[in-house]
Amino acid sequence: MSATYDFIVLGAGGFGSSAFYHLAKRGARVLGLEQFDAAHDRGSSHGETRVIRKAYFEHPDYVPLLQRAYELWRELEAESGRTLYHEVGLLLGGLPGSGVITGAKIAAERHNLRLETLTTTEAAERFPAYRIPQKFAVLYEPEAGYLAVESCVRAHLDVAVNRGADLHVNEKVLEWRVDGPVVRVRTERGEYEAGGLVITAGAWSSRRLAELKIPLQVLRKIIFWYETPLEKFDAAAGNGCFFFETANGEFYGFPRIDGKVKLAEHSAGNKVEDPIYLDRELYPMDTAWPDKFVASFMPDLPRRAVQHVVCMYTKTPDSHFIVDRHPEHDNVVIGAGFSGHGFKFTSSIGEVLADLVDQKQTALPIEFLSLGRKALRT
Repeated sequence: MSATYDFIVLGAGGFGSSAFYHLAKRGARVLGLEQFDAAHDRGSSHGETRVIRKAYFEHPDYVPLLQRAYELWRELEAESGRTLYHEVGLLLGGLPGSGVITGAKIAAERHNLRLETLTTTEAAERFPAYRIPQKFAVLYEPEAGYLAVESCVRAHLDVAVNRGADLHVNEKVLEWRVDGPVVRVRTERGEYEAGGLVITAGAWSSRRLAELKIPLQVLRKIIFWYETPLEKFDAAAGNGCFFFETANGEFYGFPRIDGKVKLAEHSAGNKVEDPIYLDRELYPMDTAWPDKFVASFMPDLPRRAVQHVVCMYTKTPDSHFIVDRHPEHDNVVIGAGFSGHGFKFTSSIGEVLADLVDQKQTALPIEFLSLGRKALRT
């Protein structure tokens, strides 16, 4: 005998937890299935913090989704009673014609966003924690900051459960299938059926959607923490988040939290063949470019990190998300390929996924994230 729901969410990490929450908020009978524990460290939504920003250099079409995301994060804070978003600002640096600088300016101009242009002298006086090359262009976005990533996932899950949703953790899905208007999901514990299915399987998306042959690549990424007693790295001292596009890669980080500055390389990464066997060891090649970045751009930090964690980017060929209905099943919705810059969107994309599975449409602009776009054709 199968348990019956209105909707099932397969994968309850960042995006799945949000879809789970939005469906529960609408009064639906919803089941969330997660193969690991809640807010686990086996995917892409862990490591304490994630940057959120509006002047989106990746593509200006993301900005309306971000504006909605900001609204929804505030609503979730109010409903959960937790502080999730910290507005500490964001410093952007790169050569004048770099993608980071050019893209941020285009997004800001098109959507009338606050974005300050600084000389390197002004930046050095205002942000003494950094040594910025004279040839760099520098921008500052005051309405940016960071999200407490695990707290965000837990808030979505907890509020949904409080609204009556069922969350099953540590339960592996074996298969899913569609029988007309009914979706059936079989796990290692039982079988469930529903009127609609949301698939947000992160690094496991290719396996859960094997029939579609989506060209996704999973990359191993390392996040580092550098310990320092210096207060100039604090948000209270005016030091917020940062993102620098350099000749040796793209690096981002956060203000000092609990005595440590978190930093990571956004570019590069090693291919992961099987996410269940993600290599969590630290190798000399992992630290080479981050250590050089610290020595050049943040010389007052120690040269060696005191802590690291490993996560994964699930990338599409064009590094844009996939948010769409399954081409063969109108009652199956897909959120995948968030390419290492997606977490900030989880509040709004979760709403979109709920819209698509519940109403078959959404008012938010997601056409450029369709499964049928040219970059995904194999």
